[in-house]
Amino acid sequence: MLHPCAPLLPEEVILRVKKLSVPLLLDGVKAAGLDIPGGGCMDAGILPVDRGMTVAGTALTVETREGDNLPIHLASYAFQADGYIMVIDGKGYDGCAYFGDLIMGACQAAGFSGMVVDGYTRDRDGNIRLDFPVYSRGFMPRGPVKKEEGDINRPILCGGVRVEPGDLVAGDSDGVCVIPRRHIQTVLDEAEKKLAYEEKRQQTIAAYRRARAEGSPLPQLAPRWVLEMMR
Repeated sequence: MLHPCAPLLPEEVILRVKKLSVPLLLDGVKAAGLDIPGGGCMDAGILPVDRGMTVAGTALTVETREGDNLPIHLASYAFQADGYIMVIDGKGYDGCAYFGDLIMGACQAAGFSGMVVDGYTRDRDGNIRLDFPVYSRGFMPRGPVKKEEGDINRPILCGGVRVEPGDLVAGDSDGVCVIPRRHIQTVLDEAEKKLAYEEKRQQTIAAYRRARAEGSPLPQLAPRWVLEMMR
């Protein structure tokens, strides 16, 4: 059954997210002490079709089962899709692919930012040629069936994580995370602090490497928190 999309997340939020990695966003969840099931991290088996794919946007959710891709077709053509990521609860079904490069191409043309499926896809080479971010559990060449309309834009469970329409979805080469809409500001603030810390650590590591190469006195390499724990 079709339900309306949640409002798009503000563009300034998406721009902030694009400067962060999925690991940094998840560090932000941890630092904020938020009680999010799974910490917002999807199962490790849900990965990009090709390394280097990245995506960030607003969740548009689809629930289906047993390789039925009729709900995915319905979601592909029913909405003004610009800025949405289609997140599909396929129950991890491995008997066939939920979709291939034709649906991917149609979703790309309709304005979707990417697709995430708890299930399998096909047409890997065609997907890579499209340069369209898709995350799945892997590849299965057998085609899907078309039976039931499923449920579109209702809370789902995808990759072990609850996803509500309008949540933040982000993916990179490490995997996919979902941040509930109400927690986005807090998570971004904490993730940006961690990014600043990591940039400073990279400078320290580079300075240590240079000092070793030049035979100069070595600066302190261990971070302060390690030194404090060693006391």
